[in-house]
Amino acid sequence: MTHYDAVVIGAGNAGLTAATALQRGGARTLLVERHNIPGGCATSFVRGDFEFEVALHQLSGLGTEEKPFVMRKLFAQLGVLDKVEFVQEHALYRLVVPGEIDVSLPASWSGLRRTLLEMFPEEADAIDRFLQVCEQLTMETFMALPQARRNGSDVTLQKTCPHFVRYGFRSAQDVLDEFFVSERLKSVLATYWLYLGVPPSMLPFPDLATMLYAYAAFKPWHIKGGSQAMSNALVESFLEAGGEVRFNCGVEQILTRDGQVSGVRLEGGEEVGCAAVVSNASPLITFNELLDLEQPPLAIQQDFKSRRMGTSAFVIYLGLDCTPEELGISEASSFIYESLDEEQIYQRMGTLDAPVGGMLTCYNFEDRDFAPPGKSQVVLVCLQYAEPWQSVTPADYAQTKYAFAEKLIALVERVFPGLRAHIEEMEVATPLTMMRYLNTPGGAIYGFQQSAEDSALLRDRLDGVPGLYMAGSWTSMGGFQPTYMAGESTARAVLKQLKEQESAYV
Repeated sequence: MTHYDAVVIGAGNAGLTAATALQRGGARTLLVERHNIPGGCATSFVRGDFEFEVALHQLSGLGTEEKPFVMRKLFAQLGVLDKVEFVQEHALYRLVVPGEIDVSLPASWSGLRRTLLEMFPEEADAIDRFLQVCEQLTMETFMALPQARRNGSDVTLQKTCPHFVRYGFRSAQDVLDEFFVSERLKSVLATYWLYLGVPPSMLPFPDLATMLYAYAAFKPWHIKGGSQAMSNALVESFLEAGGEVRFNCGVEQILTRDGQVSGVRLEGGEEVGCAAVVSNASPLITFNELLDLEQPPLAIQQDFKSRRMGTSAFVIYLGLDCTPEELGISEASSFIYESLDEEQIYQRMGTLDAPVGGMLTCYNFEDRDFAPPGKSQVVLVCLQYAEPWQSVTPADYAQTKYAFAEKLIALVERVFPGLRAHIEEMEVATPLTMMRYLNTPGGAIYGFQQSAEDSALLRDRLDGVPGLYMAGSWTSMGGFQPTYMAGESTARAVLKQLKEQESAYV
């Protein structure tokens, strides 16, 4: 039997960073992936003249070369910073409610403040205080909170994270209501909720505060060649460090001996020994289907009973025969609402009724190489829960899918009229598509629901089996930056285990 220090299941963002960090950290690592390419959500596909980005809208946490933030440092440690090229965006987003509001926020902390003050001068003092809280809370979250959690000391938490103590477990809506009177201002500041799938009334305020500050102060970015380029770079770095990767290769079972991980059985029957397994698959699949125990540990069962499934997505990938300017696109990312009623937008996510909120991302607005000359690569998105799609019969699926696509296009055409006339290539993905390609329950793109109740700060780690580690959006906040970081932090935990075991044998 071949033996490795660690086996990583799944080459999504967290799996890739975990495998690369493990191998570069001295652990002999095997990475296995069911698909024929790495990346999970961080992939691309080709239709006609267009190579479509699957999922990345804006990468946060990178910072500039002059002012680097956590992701630039992480990518350097993983050996990929010099393998990819990043493209900076110059706006956070444009929010449009036809006939009511049309505002673009710059990707600048001072510029964001200036824009808000110009639009809402009567709330100037509140704006300044709110932005200060966002900045301080973000810095506490990244710098002080991890240490306070490791110490397990309330005194340390109170002293080093005062803003987190005050605001950390409150909803975004609650905090916005505390600071502001204008409902329009609240909606402008809360717009990023549509990335996460729960309305401001459910969204943890630290998630919103961190997104606002990190994107504005450290800029939103794309990756040249799409997120697939980063996935390829991570595999390259992993292989350069001596790692082994197998594509078109799934794990049939996680093996245990005396209550702890001993290896995996691959599809086809080959057994591989290891001291640790990192699963980038859903913990629901990992513990209920892959683990060789008759049932998950009791603590894991209890955890699952209190969870709610996160959102999936309905996505239309469009190749257009016109430039962004010809379509009237002025920012890379646009959010389009029919009203400022976030609760109504959220409720529609659980139905097949016409969406009342969605987004448009134009990938070649900042980087012309994302589409052929004179053309555009555009993606339309509205988040959707899987339940209504799972009730559609196979005979009705295609008709339902394209009828819903027409509804989303109609919403977007309220701001970008004539979009249909420019469609050259089109591909449509539903939550069922996400289930198929991501192999996640409900096609969930962020794991469990991104609400305060499911915060990692209120949950024990899903580590009921020694040697088995979970990585990815199911154990942290969803999105690209959090999952890259989750993989690396999981690798550190595994390396610590391996070092302790090695010391025990000496």
